[in-house]
Amino acid sequence: MRGDNRVTLDRFEAMRRLYVDAAAQAPALRQRFAEASLSPQDLTSAAALNRLLVLKKERLMELQKQDPPFAGFLGCAPEEIGHIYVSPGPIFEPSLAGAVGGHGMDWMFTAAGIGRGDIALNTWSYHLVPAGLLFDQGLRAVGATVIAGGVGASELQADLMIQLGVTAFLGSTAFFVTLIERLEASGRTLPQDWRLKHAFLGGELGDWAGKRRRFEQRYRLKTWSCYATADFGLIGYEREGEDGYRIHPERYVQICDPETGAPLPAGEPGEIVVTTLTRGWPMIRFGTGDVSTMLEAAPDGGAERIAPLQGRVGAAVKAREIFIYPSHVPALVARVSGLERAALTVTRPATRDEIVARILVTPGADAARVEADLRAAFPVVTRLQLDRVELMTSAESLGDGPAVEDKR
Repeated sequence: MRGDNRVTLDRFEAMRRLYVDAAAQAPALRQRFAEASLSPQDLTSAAALNRLLVLKKERLMELQKQDPPFAGFLGCAPEEIGHIYVSPGPIFEPSLAGAVGGHGMDWMFTAAGIGRGDIALNTWSYHLVPAGLLFDQGLRAVGATVIAGGVGASELQADLMIQLGVTAFLGSTAFFVTLIERLEASGRTLPQDWRLKHAFLGGELGDWAGKRRRFEQRYRLKTWSCYATADFGLIGYEREGEDGYRIHPERYVQICDPETGAPLPAGEPGEIVVTTLTRGWPMIRFGTGDVSTMLEAAPDGGAERIAPLQGRVGAAVKAREIFIYPSHVPALVARVSGLERAALTVTRPATRDEIVARILVTPGADAARVEADLRAAFPVVTRLQLDRVELMTSAESLGDGPAVEDKR
């Protein structure tokens, strides 16, 4: 188990050691250094690091399609890989065998006071994507007992919260609301009828901080959040009495101009750019596409603490904690016979993100069959379920807007 005390770490020394070794094994990484007229031994300061161009998440996805599975970025021998996660895109993310702590998730749980005696219901997916397993590993690293709930089965999981004396919930805010509603509809009086003390929730747009306060006041529990991605695991975590996310010491985080990649000063919003200090998957100056501001700088120039997320740069849209990319739309068109064009919109009419597909059907095609095939193909391509399909009568009615649009 790890403590929450800050460690003294020369991150540029750690960076040099890691990337000298990784570049010897990863040709695409060597190419990135060469294009910047830089070698890993030159990583002595933020000024040297900033000579590397930011690698955007969408670009990594393109590179992996051209050179599967890892696009030449794997920084270890293939037999050292314990898991390969597959995030929507798809993007392949290797994880070393024997990794403990859930890629840093144990830091979050330690900071929240989770440990032996806690029973945690983990409702994140254990299928392909890393969320379920990483939270699971982090919980077990601090000594908690885990119920591997996964996604769905809301009636059963609501009952388990009572029957097994769950003290910590992990999942999306929308699913947490669903379980609360099921319990209250069944006659349970909350919080008297459960032992829940902590809820680790996925973020939402809008007044999410206000929603968290309402949960805490009504149900007498503490809500927590973190900033994590499939590429890095935990990047930042919350601490009691402190705003924003405290950065994991083995991540070097910068807030950068999304166009130029230049680091921005504290208080100015920009893209979160991360460099990992852990071996295996050596992502350096990686643009997450998420927007935040730096609240506190570390002595080495990286962010010590960042604000809660403020949106996205680029064209990807997150729905129900999963990204939908513009490239998903032509992939769906290619899969569904009779589907001529399509556009996707994410809305939030109530407490849940809804995904709407506006489609144009090829003349003569059976619209009902096209819709059925689209609904079947949608989770294969995106890992999400489609909520509604709207049939457009012409290309003009479909319009020339973005392939994926966020209307929340």
